[in-house]
Amino acid sequence: MQLDPSTQALTRRGLMLVLSSPSGAGKTTLSRALLKNNEDLAMSVSATTRPPRPGEEDGKDYFFMEPVDFNLMINRDELLEYAKVFGNYYGTPRAPVEAALEAGKDVLFDIDWQGTQQLAQKMGEDLVSIFILPPSTAVLEKRLKTRAQDSDEVVAQRMSKAAEEISHWREYDYVVINDDVDRCLNEVQAIMTAERVRCIRRTGLIDFVSQLREGY
Repeated sequence: MQLDPSTQALTRRGLMLVLSSPSGAGKTTLSRALLKNNEDLAMSVSATTRPPRPGEEDGKDYFFMEPVDFNLMINRDELLEYAKVFGNYYGTPRAPVEAALEAGKDVLFDIDWQGTQQLAQKMGEDLVSIFILPPSTAVLEKRLKTRAQDSDEVVAQRMSKAAEEISHWREYDYVVINDDVDRCLNEVQAIMTAERVRCIRRTGLIDFVSQLREGY
């Protein structure tokens, strides 16, 4: 069956969008806005060995697993990335992510630089990574204190950790400074729009161009 270039919309492979930032830089706000504005974007659901908290649903908030099952996934290379945090394991199951990409769906990841490194090693060109920077350390500290979620001691710990996290900015494809949420969101959305139409993600492009050249 021949394609009609005037009406045929080329399908595409989905992408993996990583947003990383120090705590308080606005990553959560940006993630929520992106999910609201993009029907083809879904949040990656992690697997964890920690018990569910009140109100959390298995398969929606996390895939809750026993440690032995989590370790089996590690041994079978069924996780794209994983880490041990405060005695519990967290990781990204490979199968649902690859299924989404094949279906042309994009997957959003809220992970740190270590998780991003693991994804980059395993997924290559499927990955698009963005690091969100605050406009200044003073603004970052003010945001952490304003949201009133942490004690002064915890805020100090987060500020201390922020310096190490920020030092990994060169490992990312893009860096966006969040001095204005709307402008920052527009920049992240522009990155997504451009990455979605890269040649490597346009499936069937070779056949489409061949038929154009043949006059169809």
